[in-house]
Amino acid sequence: MNPIVIIGAAAVVGSFFVAWWAVAAKTPASIDLQTSDATDRDLRTRQLRLGASERLGTPLLERLGRVARRRSPAGWFDGMSRKLASAGSPEGWTVERLLGVKVVLGLTLGLLTAFAVAGNVSLSGILLIVAAASLGFFTPDVLLTRRVEERKNAIRAELSTVIDQLSMMVQAGLGIDAAIARAARTNEGPLSEEFARVGHDVRVGLDRGVALDNLADRADIPELKSFVAALTQADRLGSPVSQTLEIQSQEIRVKRRQFAEEQAMKLPVKLLFPMVFCILPVLMVVLLAPAGIKIFDTLG
Repeated sequence: MNPIVIIGAAAVVGSFFVAWWAVAAKTPASIDLQTSDATDRDLRTRQLRLGASERLGTPLLERLGRVARRRSPAGWFDGMSRKLASAGSPEGWTVERLLGVKVVLGLTLGLLTAFAVAGNVSLSGILLIVAAASLGFFTPDVLLTRRVEERKNAIRAELSTVIDQLSMMVQAGLGIDAAIARAARTNEGPLSEEFARVGHDVRVGLDRGVALDNLADRADIPELKSFVAALTQADRLGSPVSQTLEIQSQEIRVKRRQFAEEQAMKLPVKLLFPMVFCILPVLMVVLLAPAGIKIFDTLG
């Protein structure tokens, strides 16, 4: 193989690992910075103590993300922001940084494939380069979507239990704000994190109805939206909040049971293709091969 192709491929692979290190690595210097004395006000000293990923990688990714944002279609950036919010707003991740990672991965895999097929330029090689670049560009979307679905399922699993706790605390005399704050402290998981954020929004002066609406928009779960709408309406009309919470808890349990039944009914359809293409051919070989061999020996 041409040495230039080998060197180029090695450079592209190296750039891929450098990009990943810039995104995910955390050097001892950056860890030490987090535990350093808060009275250190020298900006230059702080910058020098940052690791290479913070000084070079993160600004580069954010700049690439801003460029990609200007080139992206209208509304697409807002959709990515909502998806990040539904994923729980992972620490350190912004839409610009996510776009930068997508661009780096797409270019890296595209260039790597281009070096690999440099000696055979054809339509199939061009399609392979485009496919590799597309794979690198859309892989973060797939991972983010998976995280969103996992978080939604976790919220659905604990929603009815947390609402029961809210109902008991309200019946015991707590206000709905205090009940939400206590539920956030006594539980663990994404729903408690969202309730803690609602409590923080209310403490800084945001109206409770607006904070709950923001919660429903971030989570993007129909059951939670229904709960927020019922709670907001009960608060506006002066209905008993404890009764509303009890009714919502029962409805959410019914919906969760229906969702489980729906997933169970989809299972035979999902198993159809693996069974037809993987299990049945092997079964036919095991059952018919001895008879075929015997017939061949008899006729031969």
